[in-house]
Amino acid sequence: MTDLVVPAPSLPSVPTATGGRFPVRRVYCVGRNFAAHAREMGHDPDREPPFFFGKPADAVVVDSADTPYPPGTNRLEHEVELVVALGRGGQDVSVADALGLVWGFAVGIDLTRRDLQAEAKRLGRPWDLAKGFDHSATVGTVVPAAGVDPASGAVTLHVDGEMRQSGDLADQIWSVAETIAALSRSVALAPGDLLFTGTPEGVGPVERGSVLRGAIDGVGVVETRIV
Repeated sequence: MTDLVVPAPSLPSVPTATGGRFPVRRVYCVGRNFAAHAREMGHDPDREPPFFFGKPADAVVVDSADTPYPPGTNRLEHEVELVVALGRGGQDVSVADALGLVWGFAVGIDLTRRDLQAEAKRLGRPWDLAKGFDHSATVGTVVPAAGVDPASGAVTLHVDGEMRQSGDLADQIWSVAETIAALSRSVALAPGDLLFTGTPEGVGPVERGSVLRGAIDGVGVVETRIV
């Protein structure tokens, strides 16, 4: 084996309810998957197929660790989401087979530098750095898929104890199975992939010192403090 010219990066991982760690290969996110959120962002949810963007695997924040406020923004916003952890891979997966790829589920918070995203959209440029920056993907404990219904369950996010977001997984435009199948038509999925599945309405800004707590019935909670 050829010697590495720089030290190999460590493998990011997420805690699981079984006591082990879930290794993270890639992080995918689906945009505007709740009708009310799509409308609050100025889009028509009835006309748009699912679209995806990514975050670096090492952007995950786990174990209730603090989240540093990122540079280059004056508008950092929260988006609470159901996170799907894949234990099997596949390409061109059918909707009927898609949930068979899932190892488990977690609660996540997709952080967005909204002012950077808005400027990139205005200029017709990619908005990778508005979404895929350091510490931009907070993920809670992954619970095994058995016993979790990804089609229903209250979704909430509190900032400093105040309710900011409230919705239900039943409000998703594209189901978890449909989202996995759609993504698999563009990329080969693999064990270790995480998929953020969209957020309900009520996204908004956070500040240094804000304590965020996301929860999904039947899945769990995730917490972090912005520092």
